[in-house]
Amino acid sequence: MNFEGLDPGLAEYAPAMHSALDPVLDAHLNPSLLQNVELDPEGVALEALPVQESVHIMEGVYSELHSVVAEVGVPVSVSHFDLHEEMLWVGSHGGHATSFFGPALERYSSFQVNGSDDIRQIQSLENGILFLTKNNLKYMARGGLIIFDYLLDENEDMHSLLLTDSSTLLVGGLQNHILEIDLNTVQETQKYAVETPGVTIMRQTNRFFFCGHTSGKVSLRDLRTFKVEHEFDAFSGSLSDFDVHGNLLAACGFSSRLTGLACDRFLKVYDLRMMRAITPLQVHVDPAFLRFIPTYTSRLAIISQSGQCQFCEPTGLANPADIFHVNPVGPLLMTFDVSASKQALAFGDSEGCVHLWTDSPEPSFNPYSRETEFALPCLVDSLPPLDWSQDLLPLSLIPVPLTTDTLLSDWPAANSAPAPRRAPPVDAEILRTMKKVGFIGYAPNPRTKLRNQIPYRLKESDSEFDSFSQVTESPVGREEEPHLHMVSKKYRKVTIKYSKLGLEDFDFKHYNKTLFAGLEPHIPNAYCNCMIQVLYFLEPVRCLIQNHLCQKEFCLACELGFLFHMLDLSRGDPCQGSNFLRAFRTIPEASALGLILADSDEASGKGNLARLIQRWNRFILTQLHQDMQELEVPQAYRGAGGSSFCSSGDSVIGQLFSCEMENCSLCRCGSETVRASSTLLFTLSYPDDKIGKNYDFAQVLKRSICLDQNTQAWCDNCEKYQPTIQTRNIRHLPDILVINCEVNSSKEADFWRMQAEVAFKMAVKKHGGEISKNKEFALADWKELGSPEGVLVCPSIEELKNVWLPFSIRMKMTKNKGLDVCNWTDGDEMQWGPARAEEEHGVYVYDLMATVVHILDSRTGGSLVAHIKVGETYHQRKEGVTHQQWYLFNDFLIEPIDKHEAVQFDMNWKVPAILYYVKRNLNSRYNLNIKNPIEASVLLAEASLARKQRKTHTTFIPLMLNEMPQIGDLVGLDAEFVTLNEEEAELRSDGTKSTIKPSQMSVARITCVRGQGPNEGIPFIDDYISTQEQVVDYLTQYSGIKPGDLDAKISSKHLTTLKSTYLKLRFLIDIGVKFVGHGLQKDFRVINLMVWQGSFKSLLVPKDQVLDTVYLFHMPRKRMISLRFLAWYFLDLKIQAETHDSIEDARTALQLYRKYLELSKNGTEPESFHKVLKGLYEKGRKMDWKVPEPEGQTSPKNAPVFSSVLAL
Repeated sequence: MNFEGLDPGLAEYAPAMHSALDPVLDAHLNPSLLQNVELDPEGVALEALPVQESVHIMEGVYSELHSVVAEVGVPVSVSHFDLHEEMLWVGSHGGHATSFFGPALERYSSFQVNGSDDIRQIQSLENGILFLTKNNLKYMARGGLIIFDYLLDENEDMHSLLLTDSSTLLVGGLQNHILEIDLNTVQETQKYAVETPGVTIMRQTNRFFFCGHTSGKVSLRDLRTFKVEHEFDAFSGSLSDFDVHGNLLAACGFSSRLTGLACDRFLKVYDLRMMRAITPLQVHVDPAFLRFIPTYTSRLAIISQSGQCQFCEPTGLANPADIFHVNPVGPLLMTFDVSASKQALAFGDSEGCVHLWTDSPEPSFNPYSRETEFALPCLVDSLPPLDWSQDLLPLSLIPVPLTTDTLLSDWPAANSAPAPRRAPPVDAEILRTMKKVGFIGYAPNPRTKLRNQIPYRLKESDSEFDSFSQVTESPVGREEEPHLHMVSKKYRKVTIKYSKLGLEDFDFKHYNKTLFAGLEPHIPNAYCNCMIQVLYFLEPVRCLIQNHLCQKEFCLACELGFLFHMLDLSRGDPCQGSNFLRAFRTIPEASALGLILADSDEASGKGNLARLIQRWNRFILTQLHQDMQELEVPQAYRGAGGSSFCSSGDSVIGQLFSCEMENCSLCRCGSETVRASSTLLFTLSYPDDKIGKNYDFAQVLKRSICLDQNTQAWCDNCEKYQPTIQTRNIRHLPDILVINCEVNSSKEADFWRMQAEVAFKMAVKKHGGEISKNKEFALADWKELGSPEGVLVCPSIEELKNVWLPFSIRMKMTKNKGLDVCNWTDGDEMQWGPARAEEEHGVYVYDLMATVVHILDSRTGGSLVAHIKVGETYHQRKEGVTHQQWYLFNDFLIEPIDKHEAVQFDMNWKVPAILYYVKRNLNSRYNLNIKNPIEASVLLAEASLARKQRKTHTTFIPLMLNEMPQIGDLVGLDAEFVTLNEEEAELRSDGTKSTIKPSQMSVARITCVRGQGPNEGIPFIDDYISTQEQVVDYLTQYSGIKPGDLDAKISSKHLTTLKSTYLKLRFLIDIGVKFVGHGLQKDFRVINLMVWQGSFKSLLVPKDQVLDTVYLFHMPRKRMISLRFLAWYFLDLKIQAETHDSIEDARTALQLYRKYLELSKNGTEPESFHKVLKGLYEKGRKMDWKVPEPEGQTSPKNAPVFSSVLAL
């Protein structure tokens, strides 16, 4: 057909949805364009091209009923009968979808699915239609609205989809995998590998998935595992189509001939019961499509692209009399589909026309179709009357004509005056962070206001709404969370500002003026920093953990001991717990309990930090207890989710934290069961009454410890589940009482708030005054309300607000296994005397040692901080004084606070999470001596984790007993690293780069070489560090580490654990050797042997044990010089030609140190060495700090100084 004269608007033709009107020919259509179709142009609509009246449709015989133009001149790519409504869907090569309603093929909807790619498959669902294009899956309502649009990888080339159930979809194409997509979450849930790529057709029965491949094969796969159960090699060329019915599979396709691919007129038929081919079926047309049409028999419909259609039985002979011909408008048929009722066939041709063939005059597409919704008719002229007597009648309902007359609302200029609003002041945060370039200031957006919206206040007095408006640095999100302006700056989440130099120019002293060490927060899962500090400042825990050492690779007790050692040596500089958190992330139980957060969850604050830290508290105590137990008797993990465990006295953690109990279960039959158990912590259980009764904290604590409850339990006497009364009696109290507050909802928060208010009023009365909600006392008033001399000074009003928690509690074990708990104050101490002597009678006093609180912020998830009472021993070691002081620990921010601040909880922003109470004089009960558990045996030979390592030549010789290093011995050191997480950065408004989060590095190789003796230069450590975490970048060009080097299954290197190598370096540090290397600061930091200290670094390695050639050959305020350039300039060696090698670098650093001693005469002639450095920098500037291309490559391995080494 010739469509050149057709109006382009025809493609957007939208006919009426109701067939009540007589069909008429559209005015845009030229009848001469349809000259090949015998139509009456005065009585037939474009979308319904019926057959001639002389054609009679016989029941049971397929004949053409209607033809319709879907999209003029655009080939039809796919057709599909709707499985839920009486509709036929058609997709075109231009990405356009059209639907037709009923046998009359009335156009229902028409919309664009994809702008460039053809629609390859359509699948109808209950609520919409799925459209598959090359790399896009789109789910749209039947009217054209998008429900979801799922973009696949741009390299994908999808051809087929299969709906396995109501919410699961399989998508296949020319790649070597099939995707499984969950339609509820619109996410890819599984990727199945396909041995033979090119899955273009998929079918399903109750036994198998069937995949048709472009290679001509059909594979049968298991429904659950997707594994190949059987495979039919149907055609040697390619597969065109196949269908499955019952136990038969029929396929058509192309076979390879000498001239190329030829259409095979033999249909391949397979019996699925015996999994073999039966007699092929010869047909009289060139088969391109086939479908089973089971009515009374299992008929096959075979269609050729030229329009010939033949029906035959798959196990019989094809009869030429069963051939009928479809008259396509275009030269080729492009698509074919059969309705679910088998009463209708749809054909689409290359000119955009669709032909409907049926076996009855009034066919139905589905056995049970639901009613189709149509667009409502326009109701413009049927406006209801309006009643003027109604006062609430909206006048906007009255249609007003457009007029040019003056309206009543147009005030004359004489009666109005302009009153411009004053511009609001610039945010103080913007002024504080602004950088000026010329006369223009640039500052990051503090995001305290909505985008493009400036709120104006109508009254000037509104700007002075409270005293908090004077806060200089507003927190993020003040508009969204107004309460955050009440949060003191020291409680807000602290972040590290990174510059070009990383952390070197960040002033940690601004946040911490004490000598205690903070912890860096940028490491993944560093939310537990505050709890690490709490455990560290428990003196018995600190000492006992540091004395622990075992052979387990990922032992949290060992790693915590190493971290405590760093905190001991630090003088106010922050440490990082990277090794501890790395071991924490590898423990399966931590992941199972949801304690490991993804980076995105940490940044967005999706996790509830209060619940998280309480679960972490329970987990770490249980894990430390088991790690300490495994030194004597290895035991399996018994579950961190519960608070009970079997034997707690086997470990020092159990001795400190365990509370031995008797659980009594009394059935109504009188049978009583008693079981002994232990727990490491308690969870507060709050009363359920709504009266507002006053409770002491001691009452709630006793209720939580001696928990009585009615529950269903198994009774051995009754032999069934019965209502039982369960009680808990305490047999032995712990030395450290750990309490999870469980303030996880507004109900618990209201309880704390109400009890604090009651306690506040009672405290005011106790000190001789009354207080109301609207009255505030001045400090002078409180001085007048003070008690007589000899009694404790009355606290201020601010110290009494929001306080319910006591600083001390007194517990007494009664003779009948009961427990008395009461709050214990300083006044009680003066009245009753010290409680030390009463411990013999089962009376104990516990003092509050730490509180962990959750600082609320709904935008970021908030943060966790700790108030810790630091004891005398810590002050004695750090400051040389003996006193106790409360401190706030907020990551690397540490600040002394008043003791009342530790128990004040404003539930609007500061919520308690964990409490730690310790017995009086706890330290005197335990041996607090620390003995270094690392021995010289760690340097001796050890087996490699790599299975293939023994087949290769080792790169080092372990130390012999007579070679053990002594104080002052030289050791050449170098380390190589890999990247676990890439750096996160953003561009500022002035074009400079701002680092949000630095890259996370992990040590991959550590080399130590002998620095003196006959074997000088020979490595005695060359360890490759095995890692279980995903490596993002091996940095092969700079590290020499290749993929597979760190994998124990395929590595040929000497592979070991990070813990093993860490112990070796710790022993060398403790023995007093001197490390020689280039850029040792970064090496020690990534290995976690370093903390920051101002412009220089404070190492676990003392400063006199580090000989860094970076600083030996450096002039002040000049650039640092690379090892490669120094080796070329001073040693005439050309190293690191292609990649780095840690043995080569360590040896070169040793040689450079020898050269330094030679040039500086052992440091006695600094002036002459200064001249040498000036010559070095002048040469470097001339060479642009680049080493000339090597003519004959040499390296320290071949240098004369190592000739004796190579002889070995």
